[in-house]
Amino acid sequence: MPSGVGHIRSFVHRRAHITPSQKEALDRLMPLWSIPYRKTPLNVEKAFGRNAPLILEIGFGMGETTQKIADARPDDNFLGIEVFNAGVGALLKRIDEGGPTNIRIIQHDAVEVVRDMIAPDSLAGVHIYFPDPWPKNRHHKRRLVQPPFVALLASRLAPGGYIHCATDWENYAEQMLEVLSAEPLLANTASGYAQRPEFRPQTKFETRGLRLGHGVWDLIFRRR
Repeated sequence: MPSGVGHIRSFVHRRAHITPSQKEALDRLMPLWSIPYRKTPLNVEKAFGRNAPLILEIGFGMGETTQKIADARPDDNFLGIEVFNAGVGALLKRIDEGGPTNIRIIQHDAVEVVRDMIAPDSLAGVHIYFPDPWPKNRHHKRRLVQPPFVALLASRLAPGGYIHCATDWENYAEQMLEVLSAEPLLANTASGYAQRPEFRPQTKFETRGLRLGHGVWDLIFRRR
């Protein structure tokens, strides 16, 4: 996926509700904790003020999981990508209210960020948790986990680095398993789906779904 090649976006800008406190956080805190998108490789040490393993999270939603993982793993740097104002504002609030300071945010399309700002062989891990499943067949082409993007992500992982995906849509889980298994740079850490690792907290939404009998599928692949 070389620079300049177009792609189908995995998100649609909807008129989402944003609270006054989220809007205030965006206005006040973006300069402190966000990184603007640029078509140049990110200087990670400068962005975080230290040299540490870099974990990329794509589509962090309202940031609850991001905050918990970053809290539990203070020796790692976390770069979160999200396009929606409400989610970015919510995570900024979490950081400001005593949350972890090892998080930086880029509010931009993930494919372009990975392609243009992430150096090859530089990531210790990638988290993609509950991405939009685009359940209708005609919309499957909008799903984030597609062969070209997985190949791009794999090229950005350092040897031994991991990609961890989770979804509660079985059809999407099957697609993820097929796409990740077909990428020659990656090897599955399990024989099929993986157990949820301890570092990924179970969300309230997930707990409710499991209680109702809904499935959740985790996939963890490592860079060869």
